[in-house]
Amino acid sequence: MEDIQTIFTFNITAADVFANVLVAMVCGLLIALLYKHTYQGLNYSAAFTISIVMLTMITSIVIMVIGNNLARAFGMVGAMSIIRFRTAVKDASDIMFIFFALAIGLAAGVKLYSIAFLGTFMVGGVYLLINKFSFSLSNKKEFLMHIAADSEETPDNPFGALFKKYCKGHKLVNVKTIGDDMDQLMEYSYYIKLKDEKNGSLLVSLLRKVPGVHQVNLFFDED
Repeated sequence: MEDIQTIFTFNITAADVFANVLVAMVCGLLIALLYKHTYQGLNYSAAFTISIVMLTMITSIVIMVIGNNLARAFGMVGAMSIIRFRTAVKDASDIMFIFFALAIGLAAGVKLYSIAFLGTFMVGGVYLLINKFSFSLSNKKEFLMHIAADSEETPDNPFGALFKKYCKGHKLVNVKTIGDDMDQLMEYSYYIKLKDEKNGSLLVSLLRKVPGVHQVNLFFDED
């Protein structure tokens, strides 16, 4: 009977709270550094990197508040349900890092420090290996190119020949107008895969010489 009662007893001291949050912070920092070091998309967010650390710490606090109290658990679910997340997660790896931080925060919150640290290093190590050897990834990086041009002066399909010569593949993803009615330009957005990444600056200079082109930007965000 005493063993059964101990299941529903959750004693925690101020020292335990400090240790749990500290372990969550250290693991969260390691996860955030892993995210910053391995991110390969075009929309890196410093705020998201900081959020990983805070999410790990907050999760550990939440699990300490709940403890073994079922009523608190349901109350916490009800309180959290009023929160509306408006920011869409654009990268699948971001979702993975969110669950990674949640899992480590849970482990730290219940004083399973060995699981928190070993889980951080094991999952992080596997992700580093996958990232280093580019498993299931294409050999060529995909870059984003913006071209601003006059719609009237620019000839039909003016970029096709240059893209075919210097790119392994290209895809038009967006076309929009910029400027006012008196001086209106068309902005074309392409995803391109260069045959040789060293020719990126050459392609930009050649595109700028196309009649009607005002500006060309090539974003090398996948370092």
